[in-house]
Amino acid sequence: MSLQRSSKPTTGASARKAATLVERSKSGQTESHESVEVWTDEAYALATGIIQILDENGKADPARVPALSAAEHKRLYAGMLQSRLLDDRLMPLQRQGRIGFYIEARGQEAGMIGGAHAIEPRDYFISGLRETAAGIYRGMPLRTHLAQMFGNINDVTLGHQLPCHSGTRASNHLVMSSCVSSQLPQAAGVAWAAKLSKSDQVALGYMGDGGTSAEDFHVAMNFAAVFKLPVVFVCQNNQWAISTPLSQQTVSETIAIKGLAYGIPSYRVDGNDVFAVYSTVKAAVDRARAGGGPSFIENLTYRIGPHSSSDDPTRYRDPKEPEPWRTKCPLRRYKLWLEREGILPAEQEAALAAALEQEIRDGISAEESAPKPERSSVIAAVYAEPNWILKEQLADLERVRARRGGGGNASGSHG
Repeated sequence: MSLQRSSKPTTGASARKAATLVERSKSGQTESHESVEVWTDEAYALATGIIQILDENGKADPARVPALSAAEHKRLYAGMLQSRLLDDRLMPLQRQGRIGFYIEARGQEAGMIGGAHAIEPRDYFISGLRETAAGIYRGMPLRTHLAQMFGNINDVTLGHQLPCHSGTRASNHLVMSSCVSSQLPQAAGVAWAAKLSKSDQVALGYMGDGGTSAEDFHVAMNFAAVFKLPVVFVCQNNQWAISTPLSQQTVSETIAIKGLAYGIPSYRVDGNDVFAVYSTVKAAVDRARAGGGPSFIENLTYRIGPHSSSDDPTRYRDPKEPEPWRTKCPLRRYKLWLEREGILPAEQEAALAAALEQEIRDGISAEESAPKPERSSVIAAVYAEPNWILKEQLADLERVRARRGGGGNASGSHG
């Protein structure tokens, strides 16, 4: 799939124009003129239509299926399935009080795993919110993620961070951002650094639909376009920003069309179709790596469950609303295609699911039983050396715990 932006916009009735009247001061004289931005019918269609290759029934035009090996197809499916199984195991753990917080990616697996497969190990994946499984797919050990969920002694951040915020330098997977869209200027910054150093690395930055209303979205898009950065922005449009529906988020015709205003090629994709996601992101990544600049991709999907373990969607959403989207499940359609093509017969798929399930269970068992960090670690890694304020706060904590019967000392484990 090749993504090319036309350099010759159409004119007349076929052009899409956004015109504003502005005043410009010149030599003490004020003159009015019309500033017009134009995009082609083709660009408009790509930003407002829908790119789909694998339909809800698991059928695809063979000519449009991406040229992947059987091993790659199996790996893609395994990555998506692992994400679903993690949701199946970790959300109940939160409900049981065994971890403090959890965010599912249920129903959105194709959008992140398809994107992760489209970049190289040397590239950067900048998470938006639900893309933790993409980090595992790109090489972050499962146990590293699970250790972070429990905040134990094996956790790289020693429990300093909210659960679901895992990432590693080795996998070039940046930790998700709790502050909406603050990761997008970071994605642009990664791409800017790559360009300045003459590296061929590409940054792949994710966000949700609500993120497109944040100022950091506009900062990142404009900066990336002006400096022609090797970055691909992907919006996982699941149609709900916590309790705010898309209809109250924007009056734009689509999310993707926002990119055209910045002069960025923009595409709207069936976010539950792993083939469409992979093909579109791969073409955009190849274009960025070749010096063609940024792209913006909207993955149209749906948030089946709650925003997070802290959310109750029945308070603001009709419980029947998600039901039609269950039939659009990205795993189901891919599984049907793989079985029909003879790449992953049912018995092999069952064995794969059992193996992934066992690996997750074993990891949970090991990390849940691992010791907690020493209490003194709460002030570690804030500064190179803890200052007097942090030491005083730690001493206060120890006194409070002693009064409440927590016992221990600054070098002891959590009670």
